[in-house]
Formats: sequence, structure tokens, C-alpha cells
Amino acid sequence: MRLRNVKNKEIIMEEADSLIKDPFPYCGKWKEYFKNDNPIYVEIGMGKGKFIIENAMKYPNINFVGIEKYDSVIVKAIQKLDGKLDNLVFVRADALMIDEIFDHEISCIYLNFSDPWPKNRHHLRRLSSSLFLEKYESVFIDQKRIEMRTDNRLLFQYSLVSFSEAGYVLNKVYLDYHQDDTPLITTEYEDKFSNNGMPIYYVSCSKDCQ
Repeated sequence: MRLRNVKNKEIIMEEADSLIKDPFPYCGKWKEYFKNDNPIYVEIGMGKGKFIIENAMKYPNINFVGIEKYDSVIVKAIQKLDGKLDNLVFVRADALMIDEIFDHEISCIYLNFSDPWPKNRHHLRRLSSSLFLEKYESVFIDQKRIEMRTDNRLLFQYSLVSFSEAGYVLNKVYLDYHQDDTPLITTEYEDKFSNNGMPIYYVSCSKDCQ
């Protein structure tokens, strides 16, 4: 993915109340940050933020954290938000550090249109790989819940197997998530792919904490 540079991105990020560039001091303390006991949902690789911003606006009793590692992309989300919501924060971090950012605090993880890393030698970089699923173990607070959307059939197949092998129950599986007229909160990529007639694959899975 080629990322376009954003003019004055450093200034935008520095002045954004919605952005945390050093999230590690908040590990285990996110309820204190949000000043409530509401559940916390995380989107890993939030892109330009459409999905998580619209969810935060629709569900004020849920706290949302959007994680993104690319500055030029996270600035787009900051600009899209155009202010601050009390139940939403953006985090500038690599997904590999997620178990150093949260400690038994998360109720749901969203994996939306993640990089499929198609080469076999890169399979552990996929956000649904055994490496990441092991990291997620320590971030969930009660029942583990993951929702995933992708346009990539091979990544979807890989993920279903990966989730199952890790003990997750596949509660909902769609081979074309947009097959009916049910209103959905979508991502930028999702709108593009769906408008081009491409199927959107979806799975919601869960696992009880031990």
C-alpha cells in the first residue's frame, strides 16, 4: 500500500486531543482513562477511521480504541473525526505491541480488511495468526470476541482455521456479508469493494476465558 504524505501531519498529530502516541503507560488503566466502566472495543488497523468513528457515535456506552501504525493514515482519521468523542481514542502503535498496551481490559477486537500477507513465509504477520491470537489472550477481560471482515478469500479461509485451532467458536460466518439490506457500519475499503461487486467475508467468533 502506497501512503501519501499529509501536509503538516506532525502538527496535526501533536494538537489532536483524540490521539495517544505513547499508550504504554495506560496498560491496565484504560477504564481510568475513559473515567467509566463501560466495555472497551478495539479496532486493529483502523485505517482512516470511518468504521470506529461511526460506531463510537452510535454506541456512546461503549469505549472504542482505534490502533493504527501509519502516521499519514491516522492523520486522516483525526481529520475525519474533527474534534473529540469522550468514548473514542486513536492510538499510534504497531499491532505487535497490543499485549503491552492492554491488560485484561478488552471486550471485543475488530479486524477489518487487514493486510493478507499472501506469502506463506509471512503468515505469522497476519492479524489472525497463532502469534497474534496468543497476544490477544492477555488483553481480553472476560469472554474473548473477535469480529473480522475481509475481501480476501484465502485470508478468510486461513483465519477460520486459525480461530478454530485456537479454541474459538465460529458464531456467525458470512461468505457475502452484504447479501441483504441490513444497515451496516462499513469501512472505506468495504464500501469500495462492495460497490465493485466483490463479496465481503465476515466471521464473528468467541471463546470463554479460562
